[in-house]
Amino acid sequence: MKANKPSLILFFSALLFTIIFDWAQQDFLAIYAKAIVLPAIFIYFLTSSEFKMGKTEGLIFLFCFVGQVFDLMAIEISEIGGVLSFLVVYLLIVKIFMREHEKLKLTKKDILPISIIVVFLAYLLVSVLSLQFDNMKKFNIIYTFYGIVLCIMSYFSFVSYITKGTHIALLMSLMAISYIFSDIFYIFNEYFSYSVVLVLIRDVTQILGYYYMVEYFLEKAKIQKKTMQKATQQ
Repeated sequence: MKANKPSLILFFSALLFTIIFDWAQQDFLAIYAKAIVLPAIFIYFLTSSEFKMGKTEGLIFLFCFVGQVFDLMAIEISEIGGVLSFLVVYLLIVKIFMREHEKLKLTKKDILPISIIVVFLAYLLVSVLSLQFDNMKKFNIIYTFYGIVLCIMSYFSFVSYITKGTHIALLMSLMAISYIFSDIFYIFNEYFSYSVVLVLIRDVTQILGYYYMVEYFLEKAKIQKKTMQKATQQ
């Protein structure tokens, strides 16, 4: 068995138990299952990358841990603490997109699907933020900025997949979709009355977002390694 397999098995086991406990409305046990998710996927990343990790990736994991701690503690400042933590995570991911990927080159055939994406993201941002503002009047500027950063990350991911169609672009898009659904259903859980389905979608998409994020990091490292090997051979 490869060194990274036990941690990946632990990760998906935690996901499974989170689903089971959420469905059974055992919130206390679900919290314990969710607490295993990040350590497991972090160990999976370390073992898969041969314990090589960039500073930006390290900061992303750190703020994911901080955000998860705020979520699990469920204290008065948990909401704003979690929002600020994951805002930093999204900003760092956008930084990686801008720094380590080629500039997007659009063609005429890309104009229609990209326009649809822009309209969809703008509509989603306005609609979800209006729900949040109706439910809670404080932190409006922070939530707005949070939503804009998430839309920028999603835009870059979706457009990369449309224009390039590569495996890494697919991972970027799946990560963005997971985080979009996670954040939307987090707000739905705050705005609407308690629903097992809403809780399940929120938790599952958040956990899958971690998985696709790590797979994206690993794929990016593989591409960079191949590029360096080609450069040294020339």
